[in-house]
Amino acid sequence: MLEFRLLGPVEAVVAGTPVPLGGLKPQVLLAALVLERGKVVSTSRLVELVWGEDPPTSARSLIQTYVSKLRKALADHGAPDVIVSRSPGYLVRLDGAQVDADALALLLSQAKQESQAHAARLLSEAVALSRGPALSGLQDTLLRGEARRLDELLVAVQEERFATELGLGRVEHLAELTGAVTRHPANERLRGQLMVTLYRLGRQADALACYREGRDALVDELGVEPGSEIVAIHSAILRGTLELVPAEVAPIGQTAVVPAQLPASPADFTGRVRELAALAAGLADEQPAVHVVAGQGGCGKSVLTVRAAHEASAWYPDGQLYAELRGTSDVPATPGEILGRFLSALGIDTPALPESTQERQELYRTLLSGRRVLVVLDDAASEEQVRPLLPGAARCAVLISSRDRLAGLAGALFTELDLVTPEEAHDLLARIAGDARLAGEESSARRIVDACGRLPLALRIAGARLASQRRLPLQVLADRLTDERRRLNELAAGDLAVRSSISLSYRSLDTSARTALGRMGHLGLPDFSTWVVSWMLQTSEAEAEKVLEVLVDAQLATLSGADAAGVLRYRLHDLVRLYARERAEADEPLELTGSTARVLSGWIALLGATTRDNPPAESTWHPALDHRDPADIAELAARLPADLDTWLQGEEPSLAVAVERAAAIGLHRQVCDFVSAHNAIEQVTNRKELRDRIIAVAMTSAKHTGDPALEADVLAVLAALRYAQDRFADSRRLYGEALSLCRNQHDVRGQAAALAGMGVACREPGHLTEAVHFLSQAATLSQALDDQVRIGQVLRIRGSVHLELGDFPAAWSDLEESLAAYHRAGSRRGVALSLRTMGLYHRARGEYDESMAACADAAVIFAELGDDLMHSYAVRAHAKAQMRAGFAAEALPRLESALATARAHEDRWGQAATLRVLGQLHLGGGRLDLAQDCLDAAMSLWESMETPLWQARTEHDLALLHRARGDVVAADAAFARAREVFHARGAREHRELV
Repeated sequence: MLEFRLLGPVEAVVAGTPVPLGGLKPQVLLAALVLERGKVVSTSRLVELVWGEDPPTSARSLIQTYVSKLRKALADHGAPDVIVSRSPGYLVRLDGAQVDADALALLLSQAKQESQAHAARLLSEAVALSRGPALSGLQDTLLRGEARRLDELLVAVQEERFATELGLGRVEHLAELTGAVTRHPANERLRGQLMVTLYRLGRQADALACYREGRDALVDELGVEPGSEIVAIHSAILRGTLELVPAEVAPIGQTAVVPAQLPASPADFTGRVRELAALAAGLADEQPAVHVVAGQGGCGKSVLTVRAAHEASAWYPDGQLYAELRGTSDVPATPGEILGRFLSALGIDTPALPESTQERQELYRTLLSGRRVLVVLDDAASEEQVRPLLPGAARCAVLISSRDRLAGLAGALFTELDLVTPEEAHDLLARIAGDARLAGEESSARRIVDACGRLPLALRIAGARLASQRRLPLQVLADRLTDERRRLNELAAGDLAVRSSISLSYRSLDTSARTALGRMGHLGLPDFSTWVVSWMLQTSEAEAEKVLEVLVDAQLATLSGADAAGVLRYRLHDLVRLYARERAEADEPLELTGSTARVLSGWIALLGATTRDNPPAESTWHPALDHRDPADIAELAARLPADLDTWLQGEEPSLAVAVERAAAIGLHRQVCDFVSAHNAIEQVTNRKELRDRIIAVAMTSAKHTGDPALEADVLAVLAALRYAQDRFADSRRLYGEALSLCRNQHDVRGQAAALAGMGVACREPGHLTEAVHFLSQAATLSQALDDQVRIGQVLRIRGSVHLELGDFPAAWSDLEESLAAYHRAGSRRGVALSLRTMGLYHRARGEYDESMAACADAAVIFAELGDDLMHSYAVRAHAKAQMRAGFAAEALPRLESALATARAHEDRWGQAATLRVLGQLHLGGGRLDLAQDCLDAAMSLWESMETPLWQARTEHDLALLHRARGDVVAADAAFARAREVFHARGAREHRELV
């Protein structure tokens, strides 16, 4: 016969012979399988039980190894095929096997049905099964909750045994009972039994001393006074009225109805390992608390609480009470109704039930006094509904599930359920649909999990549909669920429906919360700030925050943190968002356009305010004539961080979704105005794909309006993005299209912007003469408009082109005027750009001290603005001047830092320019291999862009490298190719080399 022993060290015994199990981890694995009593334990759960939160990468392989060794050990002792592989893990076959913990529970149950004499014998057998603390040696693993449960079960057996012995008038158990009280000093039932035993032995003083010790222990350790039952025993001992003999009047050990009302636990329960372990450990406490499991509808609160209650049931030998409180229904259960049901379950006949709720509550608490009962309250609505149902007995536990956090329950312990992990979601789908249904279609299974948003209810429905419709391909269901308009319709099976679950919470909301949820669902942002909701509802930020807290309390929104401005941000689960969108489109379709427009206008005003307070270096944004700023926009703008790009980085995913939604409902002018305002903000990061997405929407919107001026604005924005992407030919073409539209509309400001852009886009590829042509026209128009920002930009760029051409007087004149214009405009970034270009001028003139000073000043300003990319450009310029001045060793680490920054921003131009300078530095130091690597890498990057002049400059550097290696032929060929480009482009190197 095979025996599994858990009441002490973990053992497997075959025909009286112990089976060697190995070390701690195989013992944990075997115990976990045995405790599930023939149910499958997933490999992922076994990994967590064996290693906790930090498993090794080879954990799954090690589990297989442990299973293999355990199988062999059992088979060698005559017990083959005990551990069976069963997806998604393993199970233990208990056919004919005995588990001592099960025998203990069975003997306890049988004893409660027998006479006291027979019960005493059964309980003695039960106590004899213990060989020490349950699961000895495993108490520090995640099985500690199970260990405490089994130990508590043994304590319950001991309590019943001593009660039965006392009922029979026996006192021979004194030594054993004294030891039990020593081990469990806060157990009032054991202590009361010891007091009765001492009293019957004529040791009244010792009995009273035992009470005092127990009271001190309760007050010191738990801060509570003894319960009514032990107080009554103490009083009876003091009065000398405690009955000495008759079993039927023994104060302890009296029989009572033992309710067992828990519903069945789902066989496909999976995941929630940490939450289940924490609840089990809490319920195993000798002084258990009130536990509240909170979470959004469909997250598995009820399933978890029922599972935890079943696992804890053996710790509560006096019964388990269960009630569905219908908290999310139109007619929640009343406390009086539930108390009536509980009292009936506890043995009170219907005619004897008190009429008032107060009297029922008093009788309920009286009946539970001195007993250990678990009360499970599912779907609670509020603290007011729950409080009358809380027992007064310290040894009773209450387990509550609710969509509300019930924060007003003093002393309650809270478990907040989030979505299940991706692995748990996949396991749940597999458990319900069957592994065979998912086999070979992992991609479709992942799409289904993603569409369900890892919400257990949605996964159960999807799994049920796959299980019941065996011919429905996973890909077809995945495709249907991907369609947002069909998703909620598809997530329904039998009496389960995601839409119905969400609607229960929605119906409990007030009008403001419903409106906010609906409008946020319609807008569809991935997350959003209180500012957005305040614009949407046309209310204050404080009022918007109150509304959002209502949604959070209803588990319909989640607080996701705070942004760089310190503003709280929230998010909606995808399925909640889809439901909210349905409600909004049904309840207030005419208001949705207005609320979306207000949100876009709020962002436009916020971006515009930042450009007024901190003028940019390249353009000035002018709002539409009909634009109206929200009243508090200046205050909001003042709260934005100095590093505006950090705030934008968190905001832009939501901005992109809002722009797309606005375009979809016809807000085309607002979309174009937003994109222009967004472009006016200095873009210092590499989020070019997101900008491309926004501008593409605006391009379509501009065409919808039929307004050439708007189309020109958006074309110029797109041209600027193409320039940032080093696509200079595309940039010139788009600026040319914008220029034509602006000329047709006699838009002088637009013409100046387009001409400036064309000049910039000509400079980088080395079309220097053309660049001067366009920039000179832009300068004339900008001066006529008295646009100081545009004057500063155009003259700075034209000055840099004159520098490339070798016209030093013209270059310096433009740069001085540019710097003055930026100062007049108050643009610190413009000042820094001009200073850096002045540094390049001084370096070209051999004025290295002046060059380093100008570049250092520019670097300081860029650092203060949080523009680390342009800071790296200033650092590179400063380092090159250092190198030319003979301080190459000091320049090297600064150049390497600048290269790292350019790579972090995916800036090809910055990488190529820095690699070229590093190549020059290594060449000057005689490190020819390093120089070759750097210059080759720079050349590859230049070739990926339209930059023949910079390719020629790098080729000239390679020619010097070839000469240093003695390869005259290669050097001469490279010199010739470089000089040809210098001549064709009119670059100053042509004259300098001649």
